[in-house]
Amino acid sequence: MVDGGKPFDWGRTSEDYAKYRDIYPREFYEKIFSRRLCVDGQRVLDLGTGTGVIPRNMYEYGAKWTGIDISEKQIAQAKRLSEGMDIDYYTVSAEETDFPDCTFDVITACQCFWYFDHERILPSLCRMLKPHGKLLVLYMAWLPNEDRLAAESERVVLKYSPKWSGAGETVHPIHIPDCYFDKFKPVYNEEYPLLVPFTRESWNGRMKACRGVGASLSESEIVQWEREHTKMLKRLAPEKFEVKHYAAIAELEKT
Repeated sequence: MVDGGKPFDWGRTSEDYAKYRDIYPREFYEKIFSRRLCVDGQRVLDLGTGTGVIPRNMYEYGAKWTGIDISEKQIAQAKRLSEGMDIDYYTVSAEETDFPDCTFDVITACQCFWYFDHERILPSLCRMLKPHGKLLVLYMAWLPNEDRLAAESERVVLKYSPKWSGAGETVHPIHIPDCYFDKFKPVYNEEYPLLVPFTRESWNGRMKACRGVGASLSESEIVQWEREHTKMLKRLAPEKFEVKHYAAIAELEKT
């Protein structure tokens, strides 16, 4: 269960999310391109698109993108940041998405796959994908056991959100529920290290825009958290630094 069942709403942190969570390095997108996915001639649906990070950053590779998210505020930010790009955005949950049969060549899910009702969404994904279409699950996380600043930031988050289940990440393959293997076959998976650059401000913003802080704490708790977190950063972090992350990719093909 996510965060012990504690409610969260990404819409509450949409402005910080838009400003501070567009942080995937170029290598992250090049990995997708190297698989010949989300490229010219393909139609792609991005589930849980948030502020449209994946469609916006992959736009130059030529695919026709559609992004959906359950949060109106997230979609509003996605539209603002995508001005001038031919990207369609809709406010709808992944489980209620209802595009015509065989619409998409690829369906992507980045940082959101574990939130889905998989038994419910699976038939829709199969129906909306073209024959041999691909489901691409993407993930990136910092590594607190390998990076002191990440560990200290987690400590401050857990002080205010003790049931936050985003802490303690280690390198591992993306878990795909068994129900998918009746309709999909695994094609490719990889986990690889990344160093992601930050400033004190941008790392504080990234942490503030996480589920355990901006999406779930009260306004007064967020103020207290930010005061303590920025104090820690001034004590331990230079103005510019890198945080150890890893990224993971899982590619499945519709059978």
